[in-house]
Amino acid sequence: MKDKIVLITGATGGIGKQTALTLAKVGAQVIITGRNENNGVEAVEEIKRFSGNSKVNLLLADVSKQADIKALANQVKEKYERLDILINNAGLAAAKRQLTDDGIESNFAVNVVAPFLLTHLLLDSLKNSQSARVITLMGGDVPAKLEIDNLQGERNFDGLNSYSQSKLAMMIVMYEFSQQIQGSKITMNCCYPGQASTNMTRGVTPEMLPKAMRWMFPIFKLMTRPDNGKSAAKASQSSIYLASSMEVEGVTGQYFNPKCKETEMPKIVFDSEVRHNLWAMVRQIAGVPA
Repeated sequence: MKDKIVLITGATGGIGKQTALTLAKVGAQVIITGRNENNGVEAVEEIKRFSGNSKVNLLLADVSKQADIKALANQVKEKYERLDILINNAGLAAAKRQLTDDGIESNFAVNVVAPFLLTHLLLDSLKNSQSARVITLMGGDVPAKLEIDNLQGERNFDGLNSYSQSKLAMMIVMYEFSQQIQGSKITMNCCYPGQASTNMTRGVTPEMLPKAMRWMFPIFKLMTRPDNGKSAAKASQSSIYLASSMEVEGVTGQYFNPKCKETEMPKIVFDSEVRHNLWAMVRQIAGVPA
């Protein structure tokens, strides 16, 4: 990993920060993104201090905004001759239905449109690498079915269901992306990090759970109580594995579990009609020509 250039979105805290720290420790040149400059600067200094690696930089971006994603991609292309690894780590689990500046439901914008658009915009930088990897993080149990007519909560909005649906949609889109670029030097895989105490999980409210499951909320809160980054460090292992292991060199279009093992994706991922329709929809929302 020495001198590999790695971009990790949403890495000023939680799993992303722990991923950045480990990759910096093994000599990678790490770029982290975040929305808050103070938090970002603090994270960079901490990663530098604990890794002994001075090649850690911050680029500010709110990935819910397409203008920020485009600006982020432009900065990467201007400052770095290539990109070896892109880790789409940033995620959102919104408690209420809200629209972004682009008029997109926020979970769908951050969890689906953002990784697609950023990856698309950085394809040339990734192609400049001898062997590039794109890793996109899942979250929680993957539903078996995709609510095609409710992807942005148009009919009804249930916090965690919306989050899970957006992550399934993201898996479908990124699998299709991996098929679109077969034969290139770029691999694309998804991974599930496992449960961790992060700002996102600690922000879950009882109202975000289905009514039948709200009795479990106290247990969930116990599982996500602050632990000084221990669970986030453990949850970063699948991302680190996909970014650094030679065992997955050339492996693409796969899904890995928290134990870094290939695991089965829902059958709907392989439904070509669903996949192509969703791909076209996300391209249109992101303003990417067919």
